[in-house]
Amino acid sequence: MIKGLLRFLLAIIFILSGFVKAVDLVGFSFKMEEYFAPNVFNMPFFEKFALPLSIFVVVLELLLGFMLLIKLKLKFTLSALIALCIFFGFLTFYSAYYNVVTDCGCFGDAIKFTPWQSFIKDIVLLIGLIAVFILYRKEFKKKDAYSYSAKKETGNKFKYILLGVFSVAMIVVGAYGIIHEPVIDFRDYKIGTDLKTEKIKIAKNPFQYKTFYSLKNSKTGEVIKVNQDDYIKKTEYWAEGSPWKIEDGKNESVLVKEGYKSEIAKFKLEDTSGTDLTQQIINTPKAILIFTYYPQNVSPEVIKQLEAKVKTQGTTAVYGVSTLPNTFKTIKNLMMDATAIKTIARSNPFVLVLENGKIVDKQPAKDYLK
Repeated sequence: MIKGLLRFLLAIIFILSGFVKAVDLVGFSFKMEEYFAPNVFNMPFFEKFALPLSIFVVVLELLLGFMLLIKLKLKFTLSALIALCIFFGFLTFYSAYYNVVTDCGCFGDAIKFTPWQSFIKDIVLLIGLIAVFILYRKEFKKKDAYSYSAKKETGNKFKYILLGVFSVAMIVVGAYGIIHEPVIDFRDYKIGTDLKTEKIKIAKNPFQYKTFYSLKNSKTGEVIKVNQDDYIKKTEYWAEGSPWKIEDGKNESVLVKEGYKSEIAKFKLEDTSGTDLTQQIINTPKAILIFTYYPQNVSPEVIKQLEAKVKTQGTTAVYGVSTLPNTFKTIKNLMMDATAIKTIARSNPFVLVLENGKIVDKQPAKDYLK
């Protein structure tokens, strides 16, 4: 009873984790790109393979999770999941220890984990899998436990059929998200979101940080950490003749109070001179924005077609948002960080329609131009 319940819970966790990533494979590929970045594993040549690798990881997670659920090839399935957990445990520990990737994307945009929470989650799953492996060890077949045989056992035919149906369903979900938009949108920029309301919530409950200074006593060599408030209050740290000196490059900004979490905090639209037009645009009755995070990869003909169409949509508030100042030729160019654009737009380019700051439509360019 206990081993069956534990197996079921672990299977559901892997299936849910795989599903929320399968829904938004492009979003997960952006997370993979972060791991390949120079400040993490410094493998930028792998960035162009981020999407295929994301598909492989998600397919593996989904299939193994479902196989665990229906108790199919249990020894192989548990061994593979244990290996997968060890691999991701290494990634999450590296992210947490070096503070380089702030969200592993384990559950896509549905559930956010800090790096250390992600690592703890992987360790708990690993322990659970090892426990299930031990509890079921007597049921493993003595021969060919790790091998795949085309000659399936008669009793397992129904399980293979279920696995096939599940695989097809997940392929459809994943493919739709890549070609169009995620079937289920877990992002903060889903249709119906009011950017003005979100901005107000963020302003009312901001994240609060304090600077901690690293001070070294020039007489004793002692090193201490002092927060900005205590540093100002205690004159012995900064008065003339004080032996305490701030060590260059060792100050830390520490989060002391969590605020309202929303990716919309990064929604900032600036013109090419650096003027912030965010409030102006979200207060406009209707605004249409074309986003592109890799403008250099977009055909000039597609840009031309998009510009022509948005100008016929009954509003003069039409803008092109990219990382380069001269991407668009006949509409106003606005600037935004590529990572922030990727949070909004999964395809390149992408069209977002706002009405008084509320998202009423969002489409990949290829769908918008149909």
